[in-house]
Amino acid sequence: MQIVLFSLAFVVALLCAGVMGYAIQRGATCTVAAVDEVVTQRTGRRLLSLLEAALWVAGGLVVAETLHLLPQMPAGYAVSGWTVIGGALLGLGAYINGACVFGAIARFGSGEWAYIVTPVGFYVGCLSVVPLFGVPMPHPLAHGSPVLHASTGVAVVFVVFALWRLARPGLGGAKTTNARWHEALAARIWSPHAATTVIAVTFVVMLLLVGDWAYTDVLAELARGMAASVGARTALALALLAGAAFGGWTAGLFRSTRLSPAQLLRCLVGGVLMGWGSLLVPGGNDGLILVGMPLAWPYAWLAFATMCATIASAQLAGRAFDATAGKRAV
Repeated sequence: MQIVLFSLAFVVALLCAGVMGYAIQRGATCTVAAVDEVVTQRTGRRLLSLLEAALWVAGGLVVAETLHLLPQMPAGYAVSGWTVIGGALLGLGAYINGACVFGAIARFGSGEWAYIVTPVGFYVGCLSVVPLFGVPMPHPLAHGSPVLHASTGVAVVFVVFALWRLARPGLGGAKTTNARWHEALAARIWSPHAATTVIAVTFVVMLLLVGDWAYTDVLAELARGMAASVGARTALALALLAGAAFGGWTAGLFRSTRLSPAQLLRCLVGGVLMGWGSLLVPGGNDGLILVGMPLAWPYAWLAFATMCATIASAQLAGRAFDATAGKRAV
């Protein structure tokens, strides 16, 4: 879809991108953090919130399709060995980087300047994937997504569910006695669980206004010389970063950090690996969560599961290595 600069739709999309960045920051919505919570605390609240974001997008797509407002959606792909390899590279890259592509936005918005190198590494990875891996040719699926063939009744059920979920923070805040109601309401709205819902809703609105958009997709298309509406999509990416920075500042999380060669190298290498993985799957973890998984494409669910499993394995291996090194030091 060609994005018309300075149109009302584009202005609203810019605002949505800023709100999305704010939500990414305030909710600390990162796949690495979600997996770490599972590994260290044996709880999956953050991971479940990411999955609920996919559910919200799916519901929004069903409603939009029912109202005949949905633009052309990307095709799904057949599962292959590249799906697993790409998911593993996404996970390893996110682990080395210290954050997934969502988390990198939040970390940069908090003043961790080294994370500006992550998208640079991602772009380099997209440039180098063909010389290193050949030309991955994923096979598009012939049939459409089952989500887009859901009945009108499913759309009605989702609308009822959405209204109930949106009403819960206000109802819960009214019962709070330890803080003023507006403070309690803000705490509930910007919890990691609720923030991912905001990300999903703003993504659906942007999808309807300017088409399928993710900042990693822009980098991948630029690397292949296929990007359309580069100026407008770059503006959306900058709005995303601005929203994350504003979210970090208002939450008291902004701390300007000194750049270190080690951190810059980790962000660069992590970005490269995630760039490789995104083209081999195909799709970065933002695209998997907000597009592939909501459309119920099996390859997207397998790639995301592989990514999470790789992050968990790397975290456990790192802890085991640290424990062994600590014993040897003693």
